[in-house]
Amino acid sequence: MSYESNPILDKLPKHLKQFIKPQNYGDYTAIDQAVWRYVMRKNVDYLSRVAHSSYVDGLKKTGISIDHIPNMYGMNRILKEIGWAAVAVDGFIPPSAFMEFQAYNVLVIASDIRQLENIEYTPAPDIIHEGAGHAPIIANPEYAEYLRRFGEIGCKAISSAKDYELYNAVRHLSIIKEAHGTPEKEIEEAEKHIEHLQKNMGKPSEMALIRNLHWWTVEYGLIGTVDMPKIYGAGLLSSIGESAWCMTDQVKKIPYSNEAAHTEFDITKPQPQLFVTPDFAFLSQVLEDFANTMALRKGGLSGVQKLIESQALGTIELSTGLQVSGQFHDVLEQDGKPIYIQTKGATALAYREKELVGHSTAQHPDGFGMPVGKLKGINIAIEDMGPRDLKAYKIYEGEEVSLEFEGGVKVEGTIITGTRNLRGKILLVTFENCTVTHNGKVLFAPEWGLYHMAVGQHVVSAFNGPADLASFDLITHEITETTIKPKKSPERQQLELYYQQIREFREGKNTTISRNKVFQELKENHPHDWLLPVELYELAKKGNNVGFQEEILSHLEDIKRNNPKVGHLIDDGIRLIDHSFLKVD
Repeated sequence: MSYESNPILDKLPKHLKQFIKPQNYGDYTAIDQAVWRYVMRKNVDYLSRVAHSSYVDGLKKTGISIDHIPNMYGMNRILKEIGWAAVAVDGFIPPSAFMEFQAYNVLVIASDIRQLENIEYTPAPDIIHEGAGHAPIIANPEYAEYLRRFGEIGCKAISSAKDYELYNAVRHLSIIKEAHGTPEKEIEEAEKHIEHLQKNMGKPSEMALIRNLHWWTVEYGLIGTVDMPKIYGAGLLSSIGESAWCMTDQVKKIPYSNEAAHTEFDITKPQPQLFVTPDFAFLSQVLEDFANTMALRKGGLSGVQKLIESQALGTIELSTGLQVSGQFHDVLEQDGKPIYIQTKGATALAYREKELVGHSTAQHPDGFGMPVGKLKGINIAIEDMGPRDLKAYKIYEGEEVSLEFEGGVKVEGTIITGTRNLRGKILLVTFENCTVTHNGKVLFAPEWGLYHMAVGQHVVSAFNGPADLASFDLITHEITETTIKPKKSPERQQLELYYQQIREFREGKNTTISRNKVFQELKENHPHDWLLPVELYELAKKGNNVGFQEEILSHLEDIKRNNPKVGHLIDDGIRLIDHSFLKVD
């Protein structure tokens, strides 16, 4: 096992555990720790004024330190007190898996950390975004329940084939953007590819719509009033650039509603508008309203068609409670209703999320076809027939029958047996020597073996994934591209050593380090690095070494002149240090 488990993680199904990877805490460099510390100090100082009160409270409750990147094991010891856990993954994972983790009260944390060059914002999920953004807010019970419920509903949303293509494109961009030395042209091409895909997605799938809801709440949500909003979305909480930008008049504030599901977003750019929910409970209200539009709750012909278009493993549930899981291939319809549904390949049957004995994928390796509806000329549906009714209509062991459904599907053969649920309702009628036809077209032939006729007059639900997780081998995840770990140059190793020495000095582990010597070597060998001089300035301030402070500030001014893009980052770092010492004085 590549991670330390606990009672919450023990409950995860195997197919989710395949995404978990070890955190490898020792791989974080002193530069990584400095990036974390800078972002967290700046965030806590600023966000304590503009974030929802749950954020600062949650930092304390979840044990997230300002000075150290969180260790997943330590986080889990504290998170279990509020009924949650966290696992490390490699960057983006498929949206349905991400949401399913949430349904089990597990936070998915991309354990990599952004480069210093992307300190303000990165499209890649990283530990700043996940650990410092998502984790603190779940200490709020109402929000935590929203997140869990969102995962439970979201993982049932039906995707389209194009959704997965977009997921791979976004994952690719996040990887190359965080990789050292990626040519700007390659990044631009990846961004254009995403833009092209987004413009040509066609009608948005359920997953696309619910992903929009996730983005405008969990990632980029505001709470309160349009005039006086507070931040709670993890994307904003973890972005020192966008958390300030979003509070300006340049970002439009809109009352949160179901309209958010139909509002697209661009992961590569700051958001031009944000939605404001009055409170966390309202998030759940909008989520339930949206769930009422999903095939999960509506079923019907449209639900079956969504599953066919997805080309992925899904489930339909009939009005009897019988659940059929597989890849849906075809549907015959009449008057806007399905009359015969066909899967292809391995199919399993279940009732209440538990596979029916004798109806695994081994029994149905080549697909499964089922009539839907009532019998022609008979007022009572098969599912509503009691034992006497079934016998009266010759739906009985040993009877050779011809059953014609209202949609024109005919089932002819000899009945062997029936399968009932615990309440005695008939779910399946099994035939031998059976022929199933529709308008002369053969849908099932006797030589194909036994025919298990599903019973149900309506499709009441259609959703992503299998009814019983154990019915299918879901350990099929293959990451086509992993985050890039560059080979470090001698110069980079030297810079990491400087950062490490100053970190050890600040933490009292090695006070013999000459800060002045490190500074002189840094100026000579790494004249463009700005974060370590800011840390040195903090130590000079603490030691009341005025001459050293002035020397560092002069060097930082040179860096700002040569690289104006980092000017505000330097200024903010110095201002934060000066302000903290003013408070002490």
